[in-house]
Amino acid sequence: NPENTHYLLGSVLGPHPYPMMVRDFQSVIGKEARQQILQKEGKLPDYLIACVGGGSNAIGLFYEFLNEPDIKMVGVEAGGFGMQVGEHAARFLSTGGGRIGVLQGTRSYVLQDTRGQVAATHSISAGLDYPSIGPEHSFLHDQGRVEYVSVTDDEALEALQLLARMEGIIPALESSHAFAYLPKIAPQLSRDQIIIVNLSGRGDKDVGTLVEKLGL
Repeated sequence: NPENTHYLLGSVLGPHPYPMMVRDFQSVIGKEARQQILQKEGKLPDYLIACVGGGSNAIGLFYEFLNEPDIKMVGVEAGGFGMQVGEHAARFLSTGGGRIGVLQGTRSYVLQDTRGQVAATHSISAGLDYPSIGPEHSFLHDQGRVEYVSVTDDEALEALQLLARMEGIIPALESSHAFAYLPKIAPQLSRDQIIIVNLSGRGDKDVGTLVEKLGL
């Protein structure tokens, strides 16, 4: 009942002022990242990488650094298992159904079928399996301030296993998408350049999926 019920989305979505409110709360991630990297390395990072579903953890990391033009930022969407509508959740993939629309009170990029209906989505990660994206991400995309890419389910699974073996950390499947993009850019950089990857969740909630997908 719209007169006495409020539906709150768990990301930087919905009508104003909710995307702004969630962004401001989540910006503690970027504030602490800035403080910690300056303490540890004495300089700001060259790259920021974060997974993007609705976009709350990514905007939380990016927001503190948006006025630092030398810092490159990459948001990683869910590429699923293909580029056709219904096979992924990459909202900026125009050939896969991503275009501007309105969903749940937000005008943003929305995955749609040829009739403009909200399209089915797929991701191995439930947290990235959403047909729209926060409007501020759409703005940053259109302005070219943030680069948005996608990685597949298989790439995310490989990244999860790599991080577990090398660091003893089991990331959430959402975060694994961000880590999957790391090997794509790290070899192109010098050893003194710094990349911050946002590990936005832990993998205990995904154990059932991992058992199934990895045949454990």
